[in-house]
Amino acid sequence: MTITTGHPAPEPALATGEDPREFAQVLHAVYDAAMAGERLPARPRSVIGQSWERAAHAGVDPDRGGPSDPIAAADLTERRRSSGLADLLDDLTHGLDAVVRDSPNILVVADADGHVLWRAGTSAVRRRADHLGFVEGASWAEGAVGTNAIGTALASGRAVQVFSAEHFVRTHHAWTCTGAPIHDPRTGGLLGAVDVSGPASSIHPATVALVDSVARLAEARLQIAHHDQLDMLRSVAAPILARAGRPALAVDEFGWVAAVDRVPPRRRIVLPSDVAPDRMHVAGLGLCDLEPLPGGWLVRPADVESRTGTTVVITDEPDGRAIVTVRTTDGEWAHRATPRHRDLLAQLAVHPEGRSAAELASTIFDDPTRTVTVRAEMSRLRRTFGGLLTTGPYRFARDLDVTVA
Repeated sequence: MTITTGHPAPEPALATGEDPREFAQVLHAVYDAAMAGERLPARPRSVIGQSWERAAHAGVDPDRGGPSDPIAAADLTERRRSSGLADLLDDLTHGLDAVVRDSPNILVVADADGHVLWRAGTSAVRRRADHLGFVEGASWAEGAVGTNAIGTALASGRAVQVFSAEHFVRTHHAWTCTGAPIHDPRTGGLLGAVDVSGPASSIHPATVALVDSVARLAEARLQIAHHDQLDMLRSVAAPILARAGRPALAVDEFGWVAAVDRVPPRRRIVLPSDVAPDRMHVAGLGLCDLEPLPGGWLVRPADVESRTGTTVVITDEPDGRAIVTVRTTDGEWAHRATPRHRDLLAQLAVHPEGRSAAELASTIFDDPTRTVTVRAEMSRLRRTFGGLLTTGPYRFARDLDVTVA
């Protein structure tokens, strides 16, 4: 019932067995040539080269960096509260304790905008981080400080290790950092990133795999919590659905389905952006009555077959498309149809008795054998218009006033 987000395999900055000092010298030569606009003696890794381009386009100064003023304490507190990361702190710190405890490394958790929300490490490493402006509330997005593990992990959507002169700002070249993004399994969107940073000499190829694994475990915990929330919603909704007496679904605030009754099973629906207790259009279900539930919504498709006073107006546009406007006694909504969908709907409008897939294929494509294409297109239309369209044969629901303008 949750989104599974694919993650590219993490790529260490340094190959196993490679000499960090020699590699750092090569990186410095590449960096100096890139900043001077000269021919590069070697090519940076693609994730780094792309990040340098983004940082330059954002106007980051490689000698001075970006703004270092952290956000106010009140804003930091609010960001922590709303980040969705607070419940993961114990998992993140426990999973990375081995590379932070009694070491020169610092552990950082940042939000989706790249602002540092929490830090953990010895007082000595925190003081060194302070000199770089690597403090709670500071922005480490690429647009603020250029290439770095937090900002680049967020921008690229993958775990990344940034070593020495791979950093865009010169003052960061004495550091190595490893970061991985953390996604929200309910939406697939970014929640933030976890990062381990320290002196460049502390680089280890295995660190990026470890940090990435800890981030994935954090996402797994969120996924388990989401399953638990859906189970709770299901227990609340079950007696309501049993008494509803009509097709209905119980969904959480993100549209994930917890329970259904007399509605074709589905994993998720797309709720309107302005969802409210009202009669609204829901993609794939048509006009629905929405009622709040603890932790979600009760969604009940309107019984358009038995309703009178519902009109459908298909208005042609110059490019062959059409605006389909559905008006009921409770309001109206509109959908912009493709030329092919416009032709199918127009056929159903002039044939209220209905048309078979073969009949539609013969009319639309001049080929009665193209029934598979017709069925696929009609399936898409029914996901949009819900109960306004029926099958066996394909037709508009009874008691609808359909006009092609």
